[in-house]
Amino acid sequence: MTDAAPDETVPSDGLAALDARPVTLAIVRHGETDWNRARRIQGSTDIPLNDTGRKQAAHTASALAGDQWDAIYASTLSRAAETAAIIADRLGLPEPVLVADLAERSHGVLEGLDHAGRAAVEAQAATIEGLESRSAVIARASAALLAIARSHPGGDVIVVTHGGVIHALIMHLSGWTLPGASYVIENGSVHLLRVVGDAIELVAPEALTGTDGA
Repeated sequence: MTDAAPDETVPSDGLAALDARPVTLAIVRHGETDWNRARRIQGSTDIPLNDTGRKQAAHTASALAGDQWDAIYASTLSRAAETAAIIADRLGLPEPVLVADLAERSHGVLEGLDHAGRAAVEAQAATIEGLESRSAVIARASAALLAIARSHPGGDVIVVTHGGVIHALIMHLSGWTLPGASYVIENGSVHLLRVVGDAIELVAPEALTGTDGA
């Protein structure tokens, strides 16, 4: 897997920024971890995939195999990086390019807690130490996606990231109307975005594929 410098995905001559050919981005949530299974908040804590997560990544690769993909990118956190590596191997793609700005939202002191523990902390604190704002997540993730798109004009690219990032992007791109309160972004699920010029569009507000059979 290759780590990308902040501007490494953008051609140095800047010509790709002038290319308005649409780019399709398949946004994948990483496979399951033990903390996912225990419903513990991961955030920026680097928790690896478990065996179920690896099977989910392979299942997602099979679901994506019917289309031609040009490249794959992923968060630097190992659960996303390994998911991307499994997909790349199954699809015959070059090794994933790792991008720090695709990492999960930092949850500060909430990380490691289950949902009951989170609720207890939130009930006692006006602000949560270390919690990254949703607007900051949207800004950095959107910038990363635009940079990726500029490197693949007219292309089709897989991007493996995290549930919190995907949730924030869907909210932003839908004008804060989606997803619904009961909607769950499953491990291994795929959502489609399209980049046209400097605009990111939500193509498939609900997952194209989940983890059935994984």
